[in-house]
Amino acid sequence: MAKLYFYYSAMNAGKTTTLLQSSYNYQERGMSTLLFTPKIDDRYKVGHIKSRIGLSSEAIPFDASFDFFSAIETCMKDQNISCVLVDEAQFLNKVQVQQLADVASLLGIPVLTYGLRSDFLGEPFEGSKYLLTWAQELTEIKTICHCGRKATMNARIDASGKMVTKGNQVEIGGNDRYVALCYRHHRQGKVKA
Repeated sequence: MAKLYFYYSAMNAGKTTTLLQSSYNYQERGMSTLLFTPKIDDRYKVGHIKSRIGLSSEAIPFDASFDFFSAIETCMKDQNISCVLVDEAQFLNKVQVQQLADVASLLGIPVLTYGLRSDFLGEPFEGSKYLLTWAQELTEIKTICHCGRKATMNARIDASGKMVTKGNQVEIGGNDRYVALCYRHHRQGKVKA
């Protein structure tokens, strides 16, 4: 039976690399995958997934009004889809998480989602909250803080490397804007050793 999976972590743990490797594994065996990425993540270009280590792939961009169930059902008419993979899944909304759960349970296609559990203030993202609640399989991808402890928090930093404690929940960025920290150093605002 197909399941909805949520692979979560703090920033820079290799979520996107793992997603692209999973897609490659399916394709290497002659199976088709569908990849999705949020439209707002335009660091490289809209509809493009790229990992920090250089792996990349084209993907279908989604926004808050995107209907995953209909889009996947339509794609199934032209190709045999073996797996659906969603990058930056924290940007999904409640309805979209439900649609992806329906893809797994009603269409019988495994759905692998990858994303952050919480934002730079430690608040849950809507997509992550419902993935943590509804996914049949949860897997933490671990990364470490500068102190060597497991990093569970994401700190947003400004141009001078200082921790930011106010702002919009969503601000797209990579290593230039975010640092993974353990809870203790996040609370202390200590972004460097």
